[in-house]
Amino acid sequence: MLLAIDIGNTNVVLGVFDGKRLVADWRVGTKTQITPDEYAMILKDLFNFEGFEFKQIDGVIISTVVPPLLPVMTEMSKKYFRIEPMVVTHEIKTGIKIRYDNPKEIGADRIVNAAAAYKLYGGPIIIVDFGTATTFCAVTRNGEYLGGAITPGVKISAEALFQRASKLPRVELTKPRSVIGTDTVSAIQAGIIYGYAGLVDGIVERMKKELSPDAKVVATGGLAELVSAETSSIQEIKPHLTLEGLCLIYDLNH
Repeated sequence: MLLAIDIGNTNVVLGVFDGKRLVADWRVGTKTQITPDEYAMILKDLFNFEGFEFKQIDGVIISTVVPPLLPVMTEMSKKYFRIEPMVVTHEIKTGIKIRYDNPKEIGADRIVNAAAAYKLYGGPIIIVDFGTATTFCAVTRNGEYLGGAITPGVKISAEALFQRASKLPRVELTKPRSVIGTDTVSAIQAGIIYGYAGLVDGIVERMKKELSPDAKVVATGGLAELVSAETSSIQEIKPHLTLEGLCLIYDLNH
């Protein structure tokens, strides 16, 4: 079985694969001040809940956009699984060609998402990942990763609003009844949700003009379902796209 670990700025997403089948997945908060032993204990509890044992894991793959946590997870893998983990970089075999000006600058999660989406759907394809940042990635019909766009994530933008506008309260990020808010809470919700839906549609429309008008658009990430439902451009939601990409890359390189 394969343990896939995607370390994001907000959450660490973990998945266990039996062959190509995702049999369990979890999402825990990203903490940089934590030891390999502490992460192992968190994993132990999660495994126990699903009836898994550490000895069943015979492969580990890691992607991260939080460099300080890579040695922590690597040591955990070596100590508790007796496995040297595979680490995703721009140099690893992915099934796509990187055409970025400086491939070292690409976040590992963007590479993984692009590889998974191209494998599942082919190209041209645009991937929208609603994470700490909202990222847009473009892959051509021939599997060339061209680049994309990066915007502040939904939660980051909402938090900035609450911090800088002292009279505005923190609100739950849910769809309001109407785009015309009749109170402060619904007005903020309308601005955030529908505002981001418009942002997504606008960027996708411009990317299609440069990439291809018939490019498929796929969304992933924690807030994908909430925002995607209000867009006209997103055609499919794949919540586990990053984990599936890690499994694909592991198979290509193992």
